[in-house]
Amino acid sequence: MVDKLIASGKVDENSNFYQAILKREEIVSTGIGSGVAIPHAKLDSLQDFSIAIGIEIDGDGVDWSAIDGFPVRLVFLIGGPASNQSEYLKILSHLTTKIKHQDLRENLLKCKTRSEVLSFFK
Repeated sequence: MVDKLIASGKVDENSNFYQAILKREEIVSTGIGSGVAIPHAKLDSLQDFSIAIGIEIDGDGVDWSAIDGFPVRLVFLIGGPASNQSEYLKILSHLTTKIKHQDLRENLLKCKTRSEVLSFFK
């Protein structure tokens, strides 16, 4: 997913974003439960926020050491500038408000295209 953000130009390949994600994950798992993880990192080198969404459609999920012990099937990878905590909190609040609904999570797992996924967040 980090590679997708790099390929899109949202994250510079020299930003150490991947290492920052791993370092954050060492503190405590970003597996928030209900099959969802929200790994994130904020760096001075990032100019704007970006989100990559990973959906495991045909599997049993990924062991993410989530707080509820269940595997993760929906991953929302967030990157952004370290200097903008208020915007980060707005993004996180909007995202968690949406994904707390079981029907939305179940419908996301059925999506086949990017546009289908994005329609849930408009």
